[in-house]
Formats: sequence, structure tokens, C-alpha cells
Amino acid sequence: MPYRIEFSPRADRQFRKLPRPVQIRLKPVIDTLALDPYPTRIRKLEENVYRHRVGDFRIIYEVQEKTLTICILKMGDRKEIYRRL
Repeated sequence: MPYRIEFSPRADRQFRKLPRPVQIRLKPVIDTLALDPYPTRIRKLEENVYRHRVGDFRIIYEVQEKTLTICILKMGDRKEIYRRL
């Protein structure tokens, strides 16, 4: 059963500010997370919080197993993404 994808307000703003080619590159990765929230190339940052690497960009997300929801917390360039997680 696929997970539902939700964006935090912060992640939504960050996604809209990214250049269009980067948005096109990240969109299929986010859609894939709905089918498999634990792909092989992720890293666990905190309890239920994971990082997915897409080139120089990172997607930080939280998996909520009870409600089958993935909440995208932050996304952006690797240089800036880990500040104030």
C-alpha cells in the first residue's frame, strides 16, 4: 500500500524556490518514496527521520508508520540543508 506524501510548509516553499530542472529531477524521487520509504541509499538522521540524496540535493523526510504518511520536512542543496534541522 503506498504511503501518502505531505510537504511541510517550509519544504513546500523550498521546493517552489528550486530551479525548474531541479524540481523535475526531484519529483520522481519523491513519488518513489511513496512506494518504498526505505530505499537502499537513505541515511537515518533521527528516529523516523531520514535523508535521501539526489546529486547535490537532499530530501529530509519523516516516516509515520501508523498513518502511512511521509512528511517532507526540508529539501535543498547539501551545503544548506543541515542547518537548523
